[in-house]
Parts: sequence; structure tokens; C-alpha cells
Amino acid sequence: MLVEILGTESLGVRGLSCVVEAGDRKIVIDPGVALGYQRRGLLPHPAQVAVGEAVRRRILGELPGATDVVISHFHGDHIPLPDANPYQLSARRAAPLCRGARFWTKGRAGLSTTMLRRKEALEGVLGRALPDTEGESDGPPACSPPMPHGEPRGKLGMVMLTRIEDGGVTFVHASDIQLLNREAVEWILAWRPDIVLAGGPPLYHPALSARRRRMAWSNAQRLAQEVAVLILDHHLLRSREGLSWLRRLAAQTNHRILCAADFMQRPRCLLEARREELYARMPVPAGWHEDYAQGEADTEAYRDGLGDCSPSRAEGERRLRDPQNCL
Repeated sequence: MLVEILGTESLGVRGLSCVVEAGDRKIVIDPGVALGYQRRGLLPHPAQVAVGEAVRRRILGELPGATDVVISHFHGDHIPLPDANPYQLSARRAAPLCRGARFWTKGRAGLSTTMLRRKEALEGVLGRALPDTEGESDGPPACSPPMPHGEPRGKLGMVMLTRIEDGGVTFVHASDIQLLNREAVEWILAWRPDIVLAGGPPLYHPALSARRRRMAWSNAQRLAQEVAVLILDHHLLRSREGLSWLRRLAAQTNHRILCAADFMQRPRCLLEARREELYARMPVPAGWHEDYAQGEADTEAYRDGLGDCSPSRAEGERRLRDPQNCL
């Protein structure tokens, strides 16, 4: 088994996309990318946009050879979008590249009216129906029943988890569970995984209560007791507080607890948390975002200012990790 994490918050964008090679299968999971459209009144900094461009290219580069494509749910940072804004992945660019792939997709259970419409719009662009594969399996991939997106009975609906087994190694993609419900954690552990990639709690969000924070910490410890390699990212690393939280958790366990950048042996690039800093260090001229949307501006001038996070450092590089090397 080989695993490559393509885009997450520790790699500079919003998302939880990855590709897994298992036997003769190449499985692309959650092929979407986004940048927070507004953060404290600021649009994405051009340096962030440059990294987003690179991640979009990586996803598009993986789709042509994919035998399987998994969609855990229909939020805009997890799927190609028919109505993508300039910082997301366009479904019209992605659709021609995955005509031959088998789709594994979240069913209707727990989808809002908006999400159902988004699913139908994506089906229109793809030119095929997206099946409800919750609870199904075929060879390496297997899908869970619906699990809460965060807290049970929350407003964000449900997600689908994915297990991939190959060569005696079990990998689980646990999108957007946020560690806020016990059911998802117990389902993951029932699969007896060696490596888990999961969305951590949104510590940056003011609505996250002290009780929910304790729940997330307890669930993270529970996973760490049983899983050899635990990768926590996504919502967790939209703030520097999330990185401190991850460090404390790792210090209290004897297991490898990482973010996606650590797993991929890349620099940590928490650009979402650094947006105000980026604007202060690299000012953006008025009208840049409007010009970019029209194709009249680019990100070239901002790439060198990212240092180790510059997308040029990873262009053309494909670094897959064998989970056996981490166990």
C-alpha cells in the first residue's frame, strides 16, 4: 500500500484529499480543495492562492489513473464543484479525467437540501448517477454507514468513512468527524486500522464548547491507544492553537501522532492561520482578487515569499508513503 496526502490545512489549503495505491487499485479520496473565502474580513492571500493552485494540479494529475473515486460528503472542500469559485476545484475540469473510475459516494441520509442539490449538479457534470455506497465493500475499499459530521444531530449532516486494506495494512480515511462523537471512533477501531487520517476538532470556532473540547481530547487519546499512526489535520489546523493541541497530544502518548505535512515529510504550512501575517508581510494591491478571477493577475510574485511552503518546491514531485515504514 502507498499513501499520498494531497491537500490539507497543514499543507496550506482546506481539504482532506489523498490517493491510495492498493494492489491494482488507485483510489482517490475527497478530490476537492478550497481556501477560506473570508477570514477576519480578508480574502485568501495570493500566496495561499498559489499553494491552492498547486494542490488543484496534484488532484487533477491523479484522477486520470484512478480506478476508484471516493466522496465522503458534499462540502465544497471535498469535491470538485460545478459552481467553483476561483479558489476551488472545478468539476468541469475534473469530470473528463475520471470517466472510467468507479465512484463510492455518501448517500442521501443526513444531506441538507443544499448538499442534495450540489450532488445532483455534480452528477450532471459527470454525466452519471452517484451511487449510495454506504456500508458497501469490494476488494480493498469498504465504506461505513453514515457518521456525524462533528457532533451527533448537528447542523452539518453526515459523512462516510473509508477503509482500505492491502498487504496486511489497513488505512482509514475519517473525513470531518472532528473527534466529536464516540460512534465514529468506535467504528474506526472496529476496523482495526494501522493508520488513520482524520479531521480534528475546530478549535478556532467560538461555538466549540469546553465540553466538546474535552470530548475531542478523549476521543483522540482513545484512537492513539489503538492506532499505530494517527494523522490529525483539517479543521484542527486552521489555527495555531490546533498545532499546540496536537503537540500536547503527541507528548502524552507513545504512538506516532502527526499532521499530514509530517506524514508526507513536508514543511508545515498553516497558511489559513497566517492570513493576516501574510497580508502584513506581502501587501496585496486593490483589485487583485477581481483581476485574478478574470485571469488578469497571477500568483508569481508571491511564491518566493512563502519560503519552504512555496509550491515550486513540490512541483513535479510525487512522494507516496508506504505506511509500513511508519509502523
